[in-house]
Amino acid sequence: MPRPSPASPLLSLPGAVPAEAPDEGVAAHYGDLFREQRALADGAGFVDLSHRGVVTVTGPERLSWLHLLLTQHVSDLPPGHATEALILSAHGHIEHAVSLVDDGETTWMHTEPGNQEALIAYLESMKFFYRVEVADRTDEIAVVHLPAGSIAEVPGNAVVRETAHGRDLFLPRADLESFAADHGPAIGVLALEALRVEAHRPRLGLETDHRTIPHELGWIGTAVHLQKGCYRGQETVARVHNLGKPPRRLVFLHLDGSEVHLPPHGTPVRLASDGEEGRQLGFVTTSARHHELGPIALALVKRNVPVDAPLMAGSTAAAQEVVVEP
Repeated sequence: MPRPSPASPLLSLPGAVPAEAPDEGVAAHYGDLFREQRALADGAGFVDLSHRGVVTVTGPERLSWLHLLLTQHVSDLPPGHATEALILSAHGHIEHAVSLVDDGETTWMHTEPGNQEALIAYLESMKFFYRVEVADRTDEIAVVHLPAGSIAEVPGNAVVRETAHGRDLFLPRADLESFAADHGPAIGVLALEALRVEAHRPRLGLETDHRTIPHELGWIGTAVHLQKGCYRGQETVARVHNLGKPPRRLVFLHLDGSEVHLPPHGTPVRLASDGEEGRQLGFVTTSARHHELGPIALALVKRNVPVDAPLMAGSTAAAQEVVVEP
């Protein structure tokens, strides 16, 4: 069993409702989901992501070593430049996804809650004679997300990972409560998840299963660099990119707003014309309630599902938008 991250002290804030798996340990929301989403979309507030695993790599050979292991080109990664990367199996299936930045002395990574131990075990097994040190910093460092457009002042002791979607801060866990007091309002992870689904951004463990390859999720280009060589699983990446098509593709779903319940992760997806007893063509990966779009979801379906076909997510009617081209 993965070791859970420490429960966030911000769960004691007024209105905090604890999140469910895979986001236990932080708040799902603080009493008003749509208000929190609107604030986040407007660049206000922050999201407590202190349940995510934090791993650092130090040593003079850290970037050249990580370059051999990751799908991303990081050997010449400039300080402060954010990127994301995957670790694949020998058959090209996704095993780990990391969001990283290097500060000139240390490479900082955050990963899915509880996944840091498996990630560290793999990295340790690949050290050989390289001058690198890998450390689990989850107990002492918390991840906090500031949305795109935020003008909040970043504490001087935080490492910043800045992307088009906002800034991730690696902040001393001991400073989390004082940060919250100065940078509110606090916003729950459900608001961030709704905006993630809207942006068609995949997440390890939700949009992936044991056989997912990067092409299915649109991770080619953002997390996989096609011009670098020599990493585990590269042969599959190159073969599918150059010679074939992935067996499945990520789609965005507009769900019937008259349904009370959202289809949970794993809900079968079928052609609407086949009804609820029809052949399963995929499954819902993440569903959310969006403050403007209503109920939405991401799903992984077979590549040959017609792009204009009405679908059913369980018993819920769904109209699809293409994320990954068939």
